[in-house]
Amino acid sequence: QLQLVESGGGLVQPGGSLTLSCEISGFSLQSWSIGWIRQAPGKEREGVSCISSGGDGTNYTHSVKGRFTISRDYTKNIVFLRMNSLKPEDTARYYCAAVWAPFTPRCTLEVLKHDYSYIGQGTQVTVSS
Repeated sequence: QLQLVESGGGLVQPGGSLTLSCEISGFSLQSWSIGWIRQAPGKEREGVSCISSGGDGTNYTHSVKGRFTISRDYTKNIVFLRMNSLKPEDTARYYCAAVWAPFTPRCTLEVLKHDYSYIGQGTQVTVSS
């Protein structure tokens, strides 16, 4: 059974850091591009970051560039999103999603947002003082 399970969310003060984890079971990371989508109440869903199945290609939405880093551990089938210098506008529910893209060197946020095949239940991130 294909499954994505997110963890690592929580309440953090502005300027703080969190690391989200996405544990993937039932399929190999080598065939799938994985990314993070977030949605805040009353706002559209937004593609935040993705990493290609090849592992070398990453992409970030403009508002998180330089603050967020996506990475993957092939041996444990986990994808991480390290979030530094968090801002109140980063508050949202963060979802891990998978796009079928075997051995592809790049990923795009629009494809992630609209064409994912699997998505997790999400983890809440709240940035507030």
